[in-house]
Amino acid sequence: MQLDLVDVFGAQPLRGNPLAVVRGGDALSAEQMLALTRWLGFSETTFLLPPTDPAADYRVRIFYPAGELPFAGHPTLGSARAWRAAGGVPRTAGTIVQECGVGLVEVREEGETLAFRAPPLRRAGALSDEERAAAIRIAGVRAEQVVDAVHADNGPGWQLLMLRSAADVLAAEPVARASVPTDIGLVGPCPPGSAAAWEVRAFFARPDGTLAEDPVTGSLNAAIALALVERGDPGVAGEGGGYVAAQGRKVGADGRISVRRQADGVWIGGRADMVSRDGMLQFG
Repeated sequence: MQLDLVDVFGAQPLRGNPLAVVRGGDALSAEQMLALTRWLGFSETTFLLPPTDPAADYRVRIFYPAGELPFAGHPTLGSARAWRAAGGVPRTAGTIVQECGVGLVEVREEGETLAFRAPPLRRAGALSDEERAAAIRIAGVRAEQVVDAVHADNGPGWQLLMLRSAADVLAAEPVARASVPTDIGLVGPCPPGSAAAWEVRAFFARPDGTLAEDPVTGSLNAAIALALVERGDPGVAGEGGGYVAAQGRKVGADGRISVRRQADGVWIGGRADMVSRDGMLQFG
């Protein structure tokens, strides 16, 4: 087996979300994959496997410390980068097709960056009054700061709180513990003229109930983009629209996520930098 490390969505190297990618782990059981994921301690670890769908270039299983995910964003881009770095050649030039729990996900190569097509939401619509109140309490925001509260489930079961401003997002003080699973996202608009249009934060419960903050989250940003499309936000209301989101500054990261609406869907992109391949550092 080989272990690669990839830094995903960073505005610069080593400022994004780290991902461990295991190649050649076909014989590992799900229990062993989960045990390795927990030991490594990253928000996710992926396992590259031969595809079962003839349209796919590879298959990936995505684990986080509390179990397996059918889809996640930064593991999708990081896995695609590691697969290419290991010599993978896509069936269609410029487009990698990943097989995972939600089916086939396209990943486009765009120079130094990669972008995946946002999968459809498995659940949308407003949170119930009880769900809204619980999410507000867990995220540590005030009810008057919340513009909208919706389900944004695209694999992880995100509950999304749309706040009045980026300042409100950054001021949130989440609780220390929450039930498992808990996946809560915050998004708020940045001031005009900022480098990013939206500020994002993501919180999830570890297996022991500790609430953690994810540095940069592709699945949440994909869900936010589709929620903004549903709301008719002018940034992504029509074909050719798009924006840049920022995430991670409260945990020492500097994430940048590009969102573009095209005729064939909404695309979520960013950097995916190899840090280590087969145990050899690629950085520095």
